[in-house]
Amino acid sequence: MAVHLAKGTRDFLPPQMRHRLAVMDKVRAVFERYGFEPLGTPAFEREETLTGKYGDEGEKLIYRILKRGEGGRDGDTDLALRYDLTVPLARVVAMNQDLRLPFKRWQMAPVWRADRPQRGRFREFYQCDADIVGTTSPLADAECLAVCSDSLTALGFTNYVIHLNDRRILRSMARMAGAHVRETTVLTVVDKLDKIGADAVSAELREVGLDDEGLARLWSILNIPAGHHDTLDKLAEHLDDEGRVGVTVLHEVLDLALAMGVPAERLVVDPTLARGLDYYTGPVFETVVTEPKIGSVSGGGRYDGLIGMFSGQPIPAVGVSLGLERLITVMEELGMVGANTTTADVLVTIHAPEQRAYALKIAATLRVGGIRTELFLEDKKLKAQLKYANARGFRWVAFAGPDEEAAGAVTLKDFVGGVQRTVSLQDAASSIDL
Repeated sequence: MAVHLAKGTRDFLPPQMRHRLAVMDKVRAVFERYGFEPLGTPAFEREETLTGKYGDEGEKLIYRILKRGEGGRDGDTDLALRYDLTVPLARVVAMNQDLRLPFKRWQMAPVWRADRPQRGRFREFYQCDADIVGTTSPLADAECLAVCSDSLTALGFTNYVIHLNDRRILRSMARMAGAHVRETTVLTVVDKLDKIGADAVSAELREVGLDDEGLARLWSILNIPAGHHDTLDKLAEHLDDEGRVGVTVLHEVLDLALAMGVPAERLVVDPTLARGLDYYTGPVFETVVTEPKIGSVSGGGRYDGLIGMFSGQPIPAVGVSLGLERLITVMEELGMVGANTTTADVLVTIHAPEQRAYALKIAATLRVGGIRTELFLEDKKLKAQLKYANARGFRWVAFAGPDEEAAGAVTLKDFVGGVQRTVSLQDAASSIDL
């Protein structure tokens, strides 16, 4: 029987998993440095929890689960795999109204979308999210930008730019283009700009009813050069009252993010940034790396109305999501992935069957001392054991023959420095420099 993976999914062998876990550990450390708390949610939700939140395009990508029994045989569905981590968070907050607000949570977990797989885009992928619930303060928006910037810096990125916009600006822009066209329709098409280009966007907008005059007004706004406060000032000249509110808010968010230490060259106000999800209400942001061209590696924004869809009362929220798969794809292409090393730091060899018990004692002593230790398990000569250690990338190897056993000692060899020394068993762990 031929064995294949489901399309859009992957296995991760130990070298890949070690790198993924290292990336997640660095991002988690940043999240926790800002005071975010961990949260877990189920892999699937009730179908009605997810539907009606992502817009027409997103709705098509939800993986639905057949009902049990007769309903499933008829093709009926009642559950769905989570599409993102934001809607489940909104449900959690609605169900736990005793949570102390503001509530800051982080979550790293897989999500699923019935998308067309391509480079950096999969049907099962991990998101690394940080959200702040319960405040309208622009400090929260700015903190999400700072968390994003610090996370990318911690991973070693130097070639990223965070693009900013505001849904009020975008809604105003859509109205200025033609009130007879649904605002969400215009924004959904504009959101494709970086994927299909300006000509294709104009063609789609004509198909949904925008005339030449409306297109001209729209492009007069979209073509305002990206920048900082100067871009916002130019945008204000083309927008209605709601749009100018968005401009005022972005002025403040931008200043606060800069005050929090986000480098000015890492932030840019971009009139073309749309973010297609329906639930966004205020500032939106998206991060791209300049090379290689792979699309956004993070995104987020303010969604003050989403939780109220579940709780019946408005609770403001803002968050940022980093895409683990795209981050790692870029890191691999830029040579940012470290050398293939083992999980353990030391390989304990077995000199001969007579020294097996002593080798076990060495391994146990090192582990108690906090050293990640692997014991060679097969009955092979020392040369084969050293070959195994070299192939696996161990830095340290521990030897113990009859003389070491008699003296209660162990010989340690540093494969990197080439230094070899014999120490007492009780000093072995402290003698290993990691």
